[in-house]
Amino acid sequence: MTVAPRDDVAGLFASPRTVAEHRADGSILLRSPEPLGNSARCVGDWLEHFARQTPDAIFLAERGNIDAPWTTVSYAEALRKVRGAASWILAQGLSAERPLAILSDNSVDHALLALAAQHVGVPSAAISPAYSLISRDFEKLRSMITLLDPGAIYVSATGPFTAALAAIAPLHRAQIISGKEDDGAALPFRAVAATPESPEVATAFAAVTPDTIAKFLFTSGSTGTPKAVINTQRMLTSSQQAKAQTWTFLQPGRGDLVILDWLPWSHTFGANHNFNLVLRNGGSLYIDGGKPAPGLFATSLANLRSVMPTVYFNVPRGFDMLIAALRGDEELCRRFFSEVRFAFYAGAALPQNLWDALEELSLKTVGRALPMVSAWGSTETSPLATDCHFLAERSGNIGVPIPGTELKLVTSGDKLEVRVRGPNVTPGYWKAPELTRQAFDEEGFYLIGDAVKLADSARPERGLFFDGRVAEDFKLNSGTWVSVGTLRVAGIAALAPLAQDIVVAGHGGDEVRFLIFPNIAACRAHAGLPDAADVSEVLAHDKVRTAIAQGLARLKQQGPNSSGHATRALLLAEPPSVDGGEITDKGYINQRAVLTRRADAVTRLNDDASSEWIGL
Repeated sequence: MTVAPRDDVAGLFASPRTVAEHRADGSILLRSPEPLGNSARCVGDWLEHFARQTPDAIFLAERGNIDAPWTTVSYAEALRKVRGAASWILAQGLSAERPLAILSDNSVDHALLALAAQHVGVPSAAISPAYSLISRDFEKLRSMITLLDPGAIYVSATGPFTAALAAIAPLHRAQIISGKEDDGAALPFRAVAATPESPEVATAFAAVTPDTIAKFLFTSGSTGTPKAVINTQRMLTSSQQAKAQTWTFLQPGRGDLVILDWLPWSHTFGANHNFNLVLRNGGSLYIDGGKPAPGLFATSLANLRSVMPTVYFNVPRGFDMLIAALRGDEELCRRFFSEVRFAFYAGAALPQNLWDALEELSLKTVGRALPMVSAWGSTETSPLATDCHFLAERSGNIGVPIPGTELKLVTSGDKLEVRVRGPNVTPGYWKAPELTRQAFDEEGFYLIGDAVKLADSARPERGLFFDGRVAEDFKLNSGTWVSVGTLRVAGIAALAPLAQDIVVAGHGGDEVRFLIFPNIAACRAHAGLPDAADVSEVLAHDKVRTAIAQGLARLKQQGPNSSGHATRALLLAEPPSVDGGEITDKGYINQRAVLTRRADAVTRLNDDASSEWIGL
């Protein structure tokens, strides 16, 4: 075991340490030599603690628009409302068999109601609003409600959810709760939170154990019906205990934790990582009503000008939009790089061009590089399994195993498949014993389906690099393996800023080819077209097509082998589909779902006579 020097991030992180055990069967076990410290019994213990220790400190804040002041909730006020709502939940007979379902996006009411359920041992299930507000057939929403059979369903207001609520009405007996007053037959959340606290709340809270189910989080369901991942209290608290041991600046007295975050609580990154990070450490969470999407990122920027966070969290698409904004706002750029301690990216690999741009901006603005870190895991690992709590040399390093968690690296073709075991790992899927059995190997390691590679096989403390999804990679006719995850990131960088995301095709062929989800705004600007220009006109423009061809040529220079570049690309006019399972709230594109749903596009891409695709 060796330890890497950490002078460059002194005071922020613990030194990365890793023990590697090479087995006779060729597999490698990786673990941290630091034992996991004692975790809290349950999430509610954190709220109870800070309501006593810092009762007036801001826990949650939100605002309806960028011109409104922030509405804040202190830790003491949050606990009072949580206990009141918990009294109502117990009186209604909610349980694991009749949990709380939440259809709306992040809000203070959403947070308090979920915490209330968890406080008394009732699971909450936040369901992506996209299944209610964007979906057209509500098929996945109906399957989720059927599986859960909820005792109560929360929406921010019934109006936007009218069609979704009608679609699921025959499938449940739940009380509808609304964040809006006088909202038809729905019960106002304010009335729920104002319920007098009953003695049963303290009794139920005391009965919560580390094995109690805290929540159900749904997988994206890109290849079928979404699965409900069981998240126990132990999973959530052990994950945050490990985080506190790696992010040492979180220790009491080391400074305030302030987060401004949009990441949805229907996903493990926004909920279990970011929200629980704030709650476990007595920080303040300002709920960002924007997100990295056209027309919505302006809200995120206005909120960032109002509240500069201690740590900045986002997905690659968000960093792409942030960089463009910082280049055009000198004051925001100065404040961002002066006040943010470090930035954290997850959800997908960060293209190297974005990493380089952030580093260049930071050096130019404050004379030092902003630390960029990441982590890796899944819904089933709550989510932390590895943490990159050191300055990596380039993008893509997912770090080392966190305390208490073991990784098993198993040879799979020419890659190392990674498996996970630890207190942060789910016991399985709700009401799906066969799926649960299939998800673990004979030693109890969770089969996450990802591949990794060691940054330095002789020095495992230097971290791991994500090496794609095992199931996504494929062979060309030559027998050469195509690393889809690596090629996708390289392609986005080579085609920047015109490619928002890339799907890698070429299965069973001689060459790799790309389906490209274009960045329409960037393409319009590159073509010199007005904002009102139709998408078809933009994608057919000579300047856009020429730029794509030039990007393909750059990629070939970097990776001349047949598996290292694409010979053709097809621009997709239709954005990724929620109903088709092509995209999640975080903007992650599911490769298999796109290739399956857009088989006609793949056919056109492979048609030598077609004039649609762009070639080298």
